[in-house]
Amino acid sequence: MKKTILAVSLSALVLGGCASTASNTQKGAAIGAVAGALLGKGTGDHAKSRYVWGAAVGAIAGSAIGAYMDKQEKELRDEMANSGVQVHRDGDELRLQMPGKVTFATGSANISSSFYAVLDDVANVLNKYPKTTVVVEGHTDDVGSAESNQSLSEARANAVRGYLVSRQVDARRITTIGMGEYQPVVPNDSDANRQTNRRVEVKIIPNKEQG
Repeated sequence: MKKTILAVSLSALVLGGCASTASNTQKGAAIGAVAGALLGKGTGDHAKSRYVWGAAVGAIAGSAIGAYMDKQEKELRDEMANSGVQVHRDGDELRLQMPGKVTFATGSANISSSFYAVLDDVANVLNKYPKTTVVVEGHTDDVGSAESNQSLSEARANAVRGYLVSRQVDARRITTIGMGEYQPVVPNDSDANRQTNRRVEVKIIPNKEQG
């Protein structure tokens, strides 16, 4: 919880300090840098900052990480087929891209009831592979004020976290971050693109054994 509050606070600080001079790309990079620095200390990559739960469930040795994440990736791809959720592999990390059109109504942080079953499947896989940390990122398009979009992105990330916790995913594994409108995947120059940018991303990161 402290990491979540700190991440949100630092994101707000970056936004406030850069608002008058920086472009959206620069703001997004700054927020990403803050988030990355925090998450690097909270996801098993720093021996002195490993999550409390890590000591209980153990970590993955370097030689076993690939196979562990391969199995998890396959199960997620099977479960997410035809759901609208995209599964990406970035090295040893997995990323689920959940578009707003299937997760939330426009301008709302209430999860669409039709998406409960998909999140149930995500939770089941996460519980089967506990040696990972989970980062839930909320993103918006650029319609409306930056402040309201920041708040909405945080609320959506927290809503997904809350649902996963309600399905027995250990709350200590999950960090939430609101990225607001500052990290679009495509330009916000059409309704279709804005719909793409309204999303939640769930990053699944292996808890690496410290050598």
